[in-house]
Amino acid sequence: MTASLSWLDHSEHERQKFLHVIDMFREQGTVDELGIGTIRDVFADALFPGTSTIQTRAGYFLFIPWMYREFERLKVPSGNIERAARNAEIRLIDALVEAGERDGVIGISARRTLKRLPSNVYWNGLMSWGIRLFPGSQPQYHRSMDSFNASPRRMTVNEDREATGETTHVNWHPHLPAPPPDFPKVASLALRRADAAYLRERIKARHPHTMLEVLVSGAAITLPTSYPWEHPHLSELPVAIADQLHHARCFAEVMHGGALLYNLMLSQAVPNEELVTEYESRLADWSDLVEQRRPVLESWDRDRFWQHAEPAGRNLLRDRFIDSWIDLALAPGATATLESSAAARNLIAQRETQLKRARARLHNDRALALWTGFSGADMLTYRWPVVRTMLLDIQEGLARHA
Repeated sequence: MTASLSWLDHSEHERQKFLHVIDMFREQGTVDELGIGTIRDVFADALFPGTSTIQTRAGYFLFIPWMYREFERLKVPSGNIERAARNAEIRLIDALVEAGERDGVIGISARRTLKRLPSNVYWNGLMSWGIRLFPGSQPQYHRSMDSFNASPRRMTVNEDREATGETTHVNWHPHLPAPPPDFPKVASLALRRADAAYLRERIKARHPHTMLEVLVSGAAITLPTSYPWEHPHLSELPVAIADQLHHARCFAEVMHGGALLYNLMLSQAVPNEELVTEYESRLADWSDLVEQRRPVLESWDRDRFWQHAEPAGRNLLRDRFIDSWIDLALAPGATATLESSAAARNLIAQRETQLKRARARLHNDRALALWTGFSGADMLTYRWPVVRTMLLDIQEGLARHA
């Protein structure tokens, strides 16, 4: 009997959270082996709202509403729209590839076997940026088409979903730019100037006082950077945002050691001498980083950090494992000997058992045999690689003449 997974489609938040977990397992650098993903996502949502690790390029924030607005114009019925949308999104892959695009084209390898379509990947972001006004899930939107098509009069709504008195579409932002005349037969990830200006306006309107809004409104990104705190114009950040970023950086830097130690322990348990050498070297580099940053990390206000990690409406209990690891990592002289510390190793092993129970690799030979050699060993970036690419898309679009 084939196993299957299902959920109530009216619970879009839970559905998207579940899909996000699946996608993290596809991206080994983001796997949450130590149970710190909730805090990572709190900071990522605060700094870069509407984004996710599986988004690629800013153009999809326009492709998807353009596609659906055309279906609305053609009055595609509810029973056909899911298939029509899938076919259109597969054809979009072909159009982008034919135009010479490769970097960031979703489904470029899978093509017609693509499981998760761009429209689903960007669905929440479209709502967050105020481009999608329809309040429900994608399946609910599809089912709503028959009643929408039958409606004799459609009222424009503003960002608070209040009627403005004008007759036009209600599912999408009324000032969405018109697509190029040959779209979707011809498509490009390069934004026109009007497209880029529109996305900048949406970010500014919906997410003021965030790092995303400051960067999309400010100085150009000219150098490749791996982390948001490496942006060359951080001095332009308002104090509140700089404080958020400070806590996010401290958390990422200190917790990175725990992820590296976990991978080292697995390498030793296999055993695999090549991986042992690699993770010992990476732990040594991490130790050097912590020592360089020690004055900042020792003065880190962890009570303030936990306040940032507990957004309104959420009850995130202060995590003893995280506090205990930070205490161990920042103890004087501890980083140089942390890889052999019994206290640190026991803490990591207990955390894995707490999270995985019988499936914990350090205590289960079958689970250990399935280990691929890399489990969430990269330092947290808070989605910066994706965000940086999309900011560059917008920046380059704004520099175009048309």
